[in-house]
Amino acid sequence: MKKVLSLIMVGLVAGSMWTSSSQAGETYVSGNIGIVWMNDIEFQDNWTDDDDRFELGTDSGIALTGALGYDFGTYRAEIELGYQANDIASWTETDPGDNDPAEDSTGDVSLVSLMLNGAYDIDLEGVEIYPFAGIGAAFISFDDASLCFSNSDEFRSKDAVALAYQIGAGVTLPVGDNVMVDARYRYFATGDFSFDKPDANSNIESHSAMLGLRVGI
Repeated sequence: MKKVLSLIMVGLVAGSMWTSSSQAGETYVSGNIGIVWMNDIEFQDNWTDDDDRFELGTDSGIALTGALGYDFGTYRAEIELGYQANDIASWTETDPGDNDPAEDSTGDVSLVSLMLNGAYDIDLEGVEIYPFAGIGAAFISFDDASLCFSNSDEFRSKDAVALAYQIGAGVTLPVGDNVMVDARYRYFATGDFSFDKPDANSNIESHSAMLGLRVGI
């Protein structure tokens, strides 16, 4: 459901934005840094049994984004490059009826994203608030992580590519000529991705609180 809502929002923002493209605007660059919290990453592991499931729990991590965009006045469009990384803290078997406690785990999960975003700016007497949405691709890396029920080194580092989408909201405050401080919340998620060795599939969801600058050029 979240995927459907986010894709609808992207379409509405993009459609409205391009119909307003005749308005004068300006190019801008932006950069943000913040804290990211990943939801537990649940895998279905088919290596030993079709019903085997486990999840990886993570610590809070770092999120970075940089974007090049165009401000049409009320609407904005941008291309965004993002990075987020979290240390893996726990491994838990989640088969139905299994009550084993979580085990400490090691490794990390990181992803690089390339997104096309749309935003709608609402001016509140100098302060702007905005909802935004985006769609693109995520390049996901697990490093030294327990990715199946086997502890073999063959299964500890894997890469994957998946569809990615995001929705969120932010507030901006001007602090100089063409310079604005930007604070935002972002929900980010990927579509399903899979590995062949081990035979496992999952997806990633995260929440970020970020602070940065937007500069007109």
